[in-house]
Amino acid sequence: MTGWTADEGADFRGPLDITRAATMVIDAQDTVIGWSPAAERLLGYPSQEIVGRPLSTFLSSGPTPSVSPLPLSLQGNEIRAARSREGREVVVATAVCPLPGAGRAVRVLVATELKQLRMWDARMALLHGLATQSPVGLAIYDTELRLTWCNAAYEREIGRPFAEFRGLRADELYAEGRFVTKGHPPTLEAVMRRVLATGEPFLDLHFQGRPPSDPETDHLWSCAYYRLQDADGHVFGVCEDAFDISDRQRAQQRLALLVEAGRGIGTTLDVMVTARKITEVAVPEFASVVTVDLASEVLEGEVPATDGSAPMPLVRAARCPSADHHARKPDVASPSSRVAYPSGSPQDRCLSSGGLVLDDTTLVVPLRAGAGMLGLVTFVRGAGSATFDGGEVALADELVARTAVSIDNARRFTRERNAALTLQRQLLPRQLCEGSAVELAYRYLPTDDVTGVGGDWFDVIPLSGTRVGLVVGDVVGHGLQAAATMGRLRTTVRAFAQLDMDPVEVLSRLDDLVAQSGEEQWGETGAPDGGHADVTTGATCLYSVYDPVSRRCVMARAGHLPPAVVDPDGRLSFPELPAGPPLGLGGLPFESTEIELPVGSLLALFTDGLVEARDHDIDHGLATLGRVLSDRHASLEELCDRAVAELLPGGSTADDTALLLVRTRELDTSQVAEWELPAEPLTAGRFRDLATGQLDRWGLEELAFTTELVVSELVTNAVRYAAGPVRVRLIRDRTLLCEVADTGHTSPHLRHSSEDDEGGRGLFIVAQLVQRWGTRYSGTGKTIWTEQAFPATE
Repeated sequence: MTGWTADEGADFRGPLDITRAATMVIDAQDTVIGWSPAAERLLGYPSQEIVGRPLSTFLSSGPTPSVSPLPLSLQGNEIRAARSREGREVVVATAVCPLPGAGRAVRVLVATELKQLRMWDARMALLHGLATQSPVGLAIYDTELRLTWCNAAYEREIGRPFAEFRGLRADELYAEGRFVTKGHPPTLEAVMRRVLATGEPFLDLHFQGRPPSDPETDHLWSCAYYRLQDADGHVFGVCEDAFDISDRQRAQQRLALLVEAGRGIGTTLDVMVTARKITEVAVPEFASVVTVDLASEVLEGEVPATDGSAPMPLVRAARCPSADHHARKPDVASPSSRVAYPSGSPQDRCLSSGGLVLDDTTLVVPLRAGAGMLGLVTFVRGAGSATFDGGEVALADELVARTAVSIDNARRFTRERNAALTLQRQLLPRQLCEGSAVELAYRYLPTDDVTGVGGDWFDVIPLSGTRVGLVVGDVVGHGLQAAATMGRLRTTVRAFAQLDMDPVEVLSRLDDLVAQSGEEQWGETGAPDGGHADVTTGATCLYSVYDPVSRRCVMARAGHLPPAVVDPDGRLSFPELPAGPPLGLGGLPFESTEIELPVGSLLALFTDGLVEARDHDIDHGLATLGRVLSDRHASLEELCDRAVAELLPGGSTADDTALLLVRTRELDTSQVAEWELPAEPLTAGRFRDLATGQLDRWGLEELAFTTELVVSELVTNAVRYAAGPVRVRLIRDRTLLCEVADTGHTSPHLRHSSEDDEGGRGLFIVAQLVQRWGTRYSGTGKTIWTEQAFPATE
């Protein structure tokens, strides 16, 4: 046995040892002259009965034919059949040797049962296997904790023959080692002394160190220490079992790394965040530095070109750690941080070949999605670290493959989100024109953080006569379908409003649109999925028109929350508007309310996502909004920010939210001139004189000729085709507005007169002379309006 000699204190005596086997002393005539107690126990003869009798009394004269000889290492050993005192046959193994000092004729016969010998041989074979074949390192330390025996596996761990380190202490063999599990003394010697003192074993202790046989690599052993004692309880040492579990630990670490990657990679649809995740997962357990470089097209949601005609432009997406290798947080790269690798570098070879490249302690793995390459990941280990083995290369490939799938998903999402945001920008107002009627501010917060689009909308629509249309609406649902429906409704409201329809008529027309069935909306082809889904159900709307000349505001709502109004003194109110049904029910009437808004009044239009939340009811939200808006010293932008901060803490919202704040203005009386005359033939001339006189006072003489012609033609038509008084109003705003109102409801039309016609050209001439013109209706008649640009100033 490796490292063992018989005088080292362990009991390896066999069953034929004279101190324990049945011993008989025989003279030259084969007469028994000596009989041991063990012989009495084996065959049953007491010494006084068997001494003096011949050997043949209990032992056959030759080898028994029924038992095959058992190979023994000692010469003279035989297998004999013996008879006990009771006549029972006992198969024994015998050994004969001369008795020292008594002459060659006197011999000692040693015998034991054959089964005992075979059990001994089996134990010896087991011990031989432990000594030479066991993968577990076995070592025996004496009570002084010096190494007295070890097997071959232990020798291999030490890397030297046993004779060179025999007698050393454990802490001398593993001076640089340390325990990595808790609940034990800090050193090997302290562990062994506790085992010797208490008899309590220590099992499955993990010990890490660098064995002399492999001084460049950390190894991990699972160790057990237990006390050795004989049958009498005498303690003679400590046994150490040590099994190198480094490979198992590395496999567990790789598995844990994959599990961690599964938890961290792919949990977001942001390309840059996904890139940073793999660096966080791989450092420091797998590599000391990890960098992720992506093709610049990936950040825009596009697929990189792979024709190989030009080098792929790369952008640094993540690097962990930073220049300070003690930092765990990855670098945050900007989209402009482009990187270029020199020709022949591992990264350049990876880009050229499309496959992974291993160069000493640098491993470069391509990020591939389908047939395209999205970028590459570089793993670097520090100087003195082990190179990547086959298992680690496979692990890196798996990590990068998972990351590539997640980055490609994020890339696809980026492309779709960009498209959705483009749609949203097209659907919502790009720029709200305040005009002379109002000062305004707004906020829009979609609840769909993924696409960034929603179904709420608002708009500010310039109308004739310096009036302004204010609208806010809410479509049930979120995402692209709700946004598309919102865009359809917003466009319709704007079209109806610019026809100078009053709020009730606008909502009625909008209700007719929403009430259309899916089949009417899609036509005979149906929806893309083959059905006729109704895409405009579940919508509310509030529409109001404010006139800065009269300071009157007309409002109507379809199932929407009423606006909040704060007067110049800070008093809050919510006008009692008739609720009206939500859009799409069809056939139910809408009603409007007209209120006067003093100059400087604050009007707030909003959707329910602003004031309703899971943690409070709508009354609480309205009260909070009113408290915020009552601050008359804050700007509209500040009020918007405060309202969002208090009602939607953290910017989180369970529903889409739109908020439009409007502070009213008034046109000065000096900017408006209005006259009313009866419908008589001379009325047109009188209105011309009044208009030119007002233009002179305003310093707009250059517009006198055109204005005279416009007033003359429109008043003449009113006198000819309508009844009642005629009113003319001039408004000097950003343009010159001329309005002619009568009691008729017949809409004028442009027409081309033939050469022999004596009339019919008046409105056509007016249309050629002005920038814009139109007609609006009221309960008392109609108004035809025109708009002229001011003369250019030098």
